[in-house]
Amino acid sequence: MKIAVLGAGAWGTALAISAARAATSRSSAPRHQVSLWARDAAQLADMQSQRVNARYLPDMALPPSLMLAGGPDASLDALLTGQDLIVIATPIAGLRGMLQRVQAVRAPVAWLCKGFEAPLAGGGANLKPFGLLAHEIRAQAAINLRAGALSGPSFAQEVARGQPTALVAASEHAEVREALVAAFHGPALRVYANDDIVGVEVGGAVKNVLAIATGLCDGLNLGLNARAALITRGLSEMTKLGLALGARAESFTGLSGLGDLVLTATGDLSRNRQVGLLLALGQSLDQAVQSLGHVAEGVYCARTVVQRARGLGVEMPISEAVVALLGGQIRPAEAVALLMGRDPADELR
Repeated sequence: MKIAVLGAGAWGTALAISAARAATSRSSAPRHQVSLWARDAAQLADMQSQRVNARYLPDMALPPSLMLAGGPDASLDALLTGQDLIVIATPIAGLRGMLQRVQAVRAPVAWLCKGFEAPLAGGGANLKPFGLLAHEIRAQAAINLRAGALSGPSFAQEVARGQPTALVAASEHAEVREALVAAFHGPALRVYANDDIVGVEVGGAVKNVLAIATGLCDGLNLGLNARAALITRGLSEMTKLGLALGARAESFTGLSGLGDLVLTATGDLSRNRQVGLLLALGQSLDQAVQSLGHVAEGVYCARTVVQRARGLGVEMPISEAVVALLGGQIRPAEAVALLMGRDPADELR
């Protein structure tokens, strides 16, 4: 297959490395013809000269067969021609613009970002007062694209190293699911298909917010009991929001729900978890975000998660507490007291 990965951050680079590797340990032939496109001309030049993405994955050499492209917009237009799969590897803030750029392509398109877009300012019949999930953005920006998401519990460093990982290819279009499986399924990376794109995307968005809460819990040394309770009740919040948006319940016990939540909430490579840990240590939100050097999507989509939930009449007390904490309305210890002080309730409601 010919695969173009648009965006040379950690995750886009990791998947490009994975797809460009040799098919087996006994063969030097690459699995696919893969191109990695970088918007930043300086970053592209560094990658071309060093054959490593020093900014995001400094310890991982780029496979010799991995082609690098980037710079002027014309280079992107040329790259899109003749591809069998296009993968958008930008943060969700850049997804709308990139979908508009690729809306005329015939190949299947997939995005890697997780979260809710910030609400769009201004008027217009197509604008919403709340932020959208990626598939909702696609319905506005590129309605004719056959597209979907590649999601699931995954740290870029581990995928780039070839460590065992399982992902979910989610789309209403069977062609997109099949293309993603063909592109990335291999000895170290299993890709499962799922047609419930709403469930997959809600899981990928909400787990980032819950990971901030879990990092806060661990940073305050509240114990393993508290962590288990937080993750479990967080899964309940995620599921309720997903069902209200039209998802299927079983998606939240799968890789993009429970799997991604456990990884992001407990793994020390999680940027969202690190935000919670740093806030618990007394850092300001600005200090925490700047120290990471990468995007922590939970910081930017927490408010939208809560806005969508409120509009649907869904209670999400953990997410509400995270929003209040990030907004400076409460301190870390007060967030814990707020959650523990709630009235008794039936678990399954």
